[in-house]
Amino acid sequence: MDRLFHVGVSAALFAAFAFSLNFVVPFIIGDYSTFDFALIRHVVSGLVGFYILFSEKRVMRHVTLRNCLQAIWLAFVGYVGYFLTVTGAAVFAGPVIAPAFLGLVPIVLMVIGNQRQGSLPWRSLMMPLALVLVGLVLVNGTAFTVEGLSSVESLWVGVPLALAAVGLWVWFALANQAALAARPDMPSSVWSALILVGGGVLMLAFYPVGAEIGLFQLPALGFGWSAAGNLYIWGASFALLATVGGVWAWNIASRSLPVALAAQLIVSETAFGVIGGLVVHARWPTPIEAAGVVVLIAGVVLSVRIFYDRQFASGKTLLAHE
Repeated sequence: MDRLFHVGVSAALFAAFAFSLNFVVPFIIGDYSTFDFALIRHVVSGLVGFYILFSEKRVMRHVTLRNCLQAIWLAFVGYVGYFLTVTGAAVFAGPVIAPAFLGLVPIVLMVIGNQRQGSLPWRSLMMPLALVLVGLVLVNGTAFTVEGLSSVESLWVGVPLALAAVGLWVWFALANQAALAARPDMPSSVWSALILVGGGVLMLAFYPVGAEIGLFQLPALGFGWSAAGNLYIWGASFALLATVGGVWAWNIASRSLPVALAAQLIVSETAFGVIGGLVVHARWPTPIEAAGVVVLIAGVVLSVRIFYDRQFASGKTLLAHE
């Protein structure tokens, strides 16, 4: 049980790091759009998913019509939709403000998850939740300074996109966990592969429409390696690390941990995102930004300790799928 707990915590933290890389995407792809990047990323990760599904004959028994349709829907909600909204939020609201708003995700998930599962008494969660709230206030406060607003194109567009990303991620996390619980005999890698293939199929289906309305720059800038080589390299790299690795790790965490704990761990995505934003801007954090990140991390550490002491060390086994 201890091993399962530690694997789940490590997987959730890796997933948070992988997903936080979305915040820096708009600043590394040059003249190409986030839609171009999404196309390359999802097609590459979809090919990885196909390889997993066809690597062994026994895996194919899980590739049913019901499973495929469910995976495509989840890919639409939390994979393609989340990626586009979060990168759009980063473009319009800046790489510091966007992840600050997405810090709402763990709070919403923690409340809903603990309400559904009753993992811990509410009083046990008050201190880590308070630390998360304080950390988010500190991070948000620095985001809306003159320096933080210097990279903002439009808060009226960026903030709604960030809130949409919050809603999509919460929806995906709860629906994905329910889908995993309904398939206890399916390996996490196979379910992840189905979602990856679903994301790739959705992006390929969207490409003709997006190209027609000018969302993709590949037709104008060129598909050749000399023009798009940097896009291909970054797209493939993020596909393997942030998409394949992130989805796989999150599915492991969803099966190993209660929703309320997984939600607290995902707050580290905000910390990773803020740090990534600072790297993009090539500057050191202000004292308030540093304090905000430290307090967020403290909330995560305390939450892990409380769940371990109350549920796992005491012999309880209330996991995510129960």
